[in-house]
Amino acid sequence: MLKSWLKKGLVVGIILSFIGANVVSSINIFSTKSSKPMDSRNWLYIGGSRPGNYPIVHIAMDTYNPPHGGWLEEIDGVKILHLNGSYYDMGYSHGFLLKEEIHANMRILFDYFNDMGFSYTTLVELWNILKGYIPEKFILELNGIADGSNSSIDEIGIYNVLHDIANFISCSGAIVWGSATSDGNLIHIRSTDHSIFLHDPDPVTGKYLQENQVLMVRDPVDDFASMSPMWAGRIGSWGGMNEKGIAVSETTCWTNDTSLHGICAAFRLGMVLDTAESSIESINILNEKRTVGWNLLISDGNIPVGYVLEQTANISYISSWNDSSENTKPFWIIENVLRRTNCYISSECAALQRNIYNPRSFQSLIRYLIGKDIYFGTWKHYVSISKGIEKYWGSLDLNNSMALLRDCYTGKYDIFFYIMQKMNAFSPMHQWVACPKTGDMLICFASKDRIASINPVHHFNLFKLLESEPPIQTTPN
Repeated sequence: MLKSWLKKGLVVGIILSFIGANVVSSINIFSTKSSKPMDSRNWLYIGGSRPGNYPIVHIAMDTYNPPHGGWLEEIDGVKILHLNGSYYDMGYSHGFLLKEEIHANMRILFDYFNDMGFSYTTLVELWNILKGYIPEKFILELNGIADGSNSSIDEIGIYNVLHDIANFISCSGAIVWGSATSDGNLIHIRSTDHSIFLHDPDPVTGKYLQENQVLMVRDPVDDFASMSPMWAGRIGSWGGMNEKGIAVSETTCWTNDTSLHGICAAFRLGMVLDTAESSIESINILNEKRTVGWNLLISDGNIPVGYVLEQTANISYISSWNDSSENTKPFWIIENVLRRTNCYISSECAALQRNIYNPRSFQSLIRYLIGKDIYFGTWKHYVSISKGIEKYWGSLDLNNSMALLRDCYTGKYDIFFYIMQKMNAFSPMHQWVACPKTGDMLICFASKDRIASINPVHHFNLFKLLESEPPIQTTPN
């Protein structure tokens, strides 16, 4: 009887905590200025077909040449943005082809932060600091997006650095390889968790942020090709893989050790996909000019091997599965497996994040229930994905890796985490699992009112997408 009442009390406490405090966020700033209204250029949507009867939708105009910069298609309801050429050309095509989605996304996020009382003037000041550290090629790409979408460079720039100014994504990731998988090949696992209730304040469109996601296939001149899911108008990467067998992803980590004098994480992850062909090169790039707190997951599908890079502005800690830190209680080692949520494991980074190291402790639970911090919640997230991996360990492949990731959000592995997910603390905007050696990716996206983990799963292959040809351009009548 006592245990029953304790369980009921705990559930009530959880619910009250979400109603009263929800999740503590480290959001710092945002904007009061809306983006420019769309212009009235002549767009043409043309139907077509391809092997396998996938529908193609592409956008053409009499002044646009798809082979020089990019093109857009839709396969099974997934928008795929093909980008190629110089960085400016890729940016211009990106802005031109997704102009409406980009403006909607900026309105959504600018309105969200405006409601929190953050001024556009402050954001411009911060952007003016951060842009000085962004590699020139990405500055060219941002200018291309601004020109192609009829936006200002300040608008596009601010939109692209918000997550270093304000860490507000709750994500998870894992890497499994060797004895953990069915064939020894490495699999990179990623869930991007973000509110699915942010929508365009423009009553004409009313689009939700998750409706303006694309699968971006980049093939820059003199750099490596890659594939990443992103919001329209964003560059760099929050997770993806390149043609050299390298995959990366992130989970945000609040820390009191931050700096604006560095390269935003999305750009560093993009630099890895564009230029790295080994885990060592990837780690070196990701360690450059750090800004805020991250857990960065790096996969080398060729060896295969995975690493986690825990970092703050001034500390960087590299770990693989058998590092002693991975077994610091309450965390535990799983052979040839790495996994992370929004919580540091290394004691050095953790000391800059939370007062109580053990996120499983009773004190941590109380702090979570009264809204003091989030770490008991991130611990339960870690537990859920760990249990899913342990269930399939030794036989993991792309299909059951995606299954375990989706099952985490249905309460199959941890009821507490399921309750948090139902209370919208962790809402997957997209989820993917990939084998960087073969280029295969399974991915699902959230829709207007459904999280990604209950929506259909799609299969794409990076190398096949790179072989795709743009449809014949049609000039409007």
